[in-house]
Amino acid sequence: MRNYFVLIVSSLLFSNCNIKKQNDLAKQTTNHDFTIAFGSCNKQNKTNVLWQEIEKNNPDLWVWGGDIIYSDTENMDKMKNDYETQLNQNGYKSLRTKIPVLATWDDHDYGENDGGTEFPKKNEAQQLFLDFLGVAKTSERRNQEGIHYSKLFKTSKGSINVILLDTRYFRTALTRAKGKRRYMPNKKGEGTILGKSQWSWLEKELNSSTADFNIIVSSIQVLSSEHGFETWGNFPHEVEKLKETIIKSKAKGVLILSGDRHISEFSQTEVPNLPFKLTDFTSSGLTHSYTSYSGEPNKFRKLKVVNEISFGVLNFNFEKNFIDLEMRGRNNKLIQKMKQSY
Repeated sequence: MRNYFVLIVSSLLFSNCNIKKQNDLAKQTTNHDFTIAFGSCNKQNKTNVLWQEIEKNNPDLWVWGGDIIYSDTENMDKMKNDYETQLNQNGYKSLRTKIPVLATWDDHDYGENDGGTEFPKKNEAQQLFLDFLGVAKTSERRNQEGIHYSKLFKTSKGSINVILLDTRYFRTALTRAKGKRRYMPNKKGEGTILGKSQWSWLEKELNSSTADFNIIVSSIQVLSSEHGFETWGNFPHEVEKLKETIIKSKAKGVLILSGDRHISEFSQTEVPNLPFKLTDFTSSGLTHSYTSYSGEPNKFRKLKVVNEISFGVLNFNFEKNFIDLEMRGRNNKLIQKMKQSY
């Protein structure tokens, strides 16, 4: 009996040692020093089945890429209630108590479909947006025009600067198109997405950044421009200005995140005098997607378009200077993956 007991204890110890070795090996092979999860297009009245799956990736940060809620209203009481509905969703409530949350907005949480600088309630909507994020009433963000913001995350191995753009508050008029396309590019030099003050802010952010990685969050796509919906491509001069700003700044590890489209895709291009490929990782949507998608042009597309609900994951490696970009969906299924090296 005594020998039998010793055998059981020995087996348990051996088993625990194996589990510990497996866990240690898993940590060594992931090569992840920091993880960001992000997504966009989230209907507050619809059950989001992805929050649990997002948590399985052990993110260090959650980033909203816009359309946190679908409100589309000038009634600020309604918008406030819509934000409160989202705050009280169980899955999101769990996530936000564990990790920091950053966000930008897009048209549906801004208050008007495809809305821009003309929206009459943009200042009131800004305050509700900041309330949702728990920003202090005394914060300077309460008094600035627009919700653009940046935050630096430092680790023992390196740092990541997350830069959130506001593509709504200052954005001037779009040019309507004929036929199936909704919009067409403005005349060269006509109009702006970011506005003068935000452009100045962005230039200072990039010029002064010493971070190993600089993540630029835009609610609308930057590179994909042929689909006829909202995109930086409707303001071609703004796209060129962004590229020039990144080049001149010599900021390291720049990556663009975007949403809006109800599809997920990777877009990538080589930019002269930029020592790495510029990638725009679109992740959309969290509760609903473009299930009837049948194809659209994007000369910068890498891999394939994903038209099921999904979220994005960025796994950073400081030593080898790369980010693993992942699209994940139901049951945390890995749908698509791409490596961004610098």
